[in-house]
Amino acid sequence: MSSSVPSAARSGRKIAVLGPIPLDHVVTHRGEVIDKYGCALYTVAALASLLGPDDVVRPIVHVRERDLGPITEQLSRFDNVDLTGIRSASDRGDVVELRFRDQNFRDERQTGFMHPISPADVEFALDSDAFVCVPITDYEVAQPTLAYLRANSDGLILLDCHGPTVALTAAGHRVSRLWIDRDAWLPTIDIMKMNLEEAGRAWFPPPGGDPDEFGKPLPKEQLPEFALHCLRRGVKAVCVTLDEEGCAMYFLGPDGELREEIVPRIHVENVIDTTGCGDSFASGMAYGYLASGDFVTAARYGNAMGAQRCSGKDLAVYRSLAETNQQLREAYGAEAVGQ
Repeated sequence: MSSSVPSAARSGRKIAVLGPIPLDHVVTHRGEVIDKYGCALYTVAALASLLGPDDVVRPIVHVRERDLGPITEQLSRFDNVDLTGIRSASDRGDVVELRFRDQNFRDERQTGFMHPISPADVEFALDSDAFVCVPITDYEVAQPTLAYLRANSDGLILLDCHGPTVALTAAGHRVSRLWIDRDAWLPTIDIMKMNLEEAGRAWFPPPGGDPDEFGKPLPKEQLPEFALHCLRRGVKAVCVTLDEEGCAMYFLGPDGELREEIVPRIHVENVIDTTGCGDSFASGMAYGYLASGDFVTAARYGNAMGAQRCSGKDLAVYRSLAETNQQLREAYGAEAVGQ
């Protein structure tokens, strides 16, 4: 089936979130130590804050038995979260150590490993309007699962490309990998979200090129060529985050021409914790696109949710839709928000 965009005015929207809820041991760039659950937990909480009481957020994840209670307790504060897809039968979930070298870069080691999300796990959620996939490692949300969603659902598929560009060593160290099978994934994705480092792992030199260039951050001048490659193979939009500069959105115009839009970031006066900013950005993009059908508006909501996330340490940082819309108007003007 092909992806479709629900009407902005409809209620009862359903959004599934696929990805791990790891137990994170975080050492911030200021030396603070934080132990908490992360990744898809942020995506779910951000979406639950934006969506209304008639909408539903569906986390789909495998967790350890010992983590099931604390995770469901944190999500129980949101009346519009369906906990059906949080499963502990395999007793396998991610455990990750994150040590930040500065505000944006960190060293990572994984000591627990989630059972991969399979087509059987998503069966109950095939009527979702969107599937927001936020894997952190290559095995968690595999290409066959996205292919199953594409074949059996009309929902929008948004992929945070952190997962397929990260692998594990035998000692559990999280390392970058080339996304060699990228073109097999592209027809199953509607919106790709990544940073420059991940783009560099997904855009490799031609045969005979310099292997020392493999996996380096993609130069900004190469982004249009990379984006056009993806857009010609089924992707509807490519979003590349640019840290202090905001993000670059690429999509095709009405005549098939490549469109590039730079969406400035939303300034945060006091950055507390950047863990989960990308996962929050993905939630804002999904909501923004469902609400407006516009990729630039989607990126603005992504920036808003990322900015909210880094302004504090817990789930209380996420604002209501009305408050988020006001944040967008202040940052981008009166016409910045969806419906």
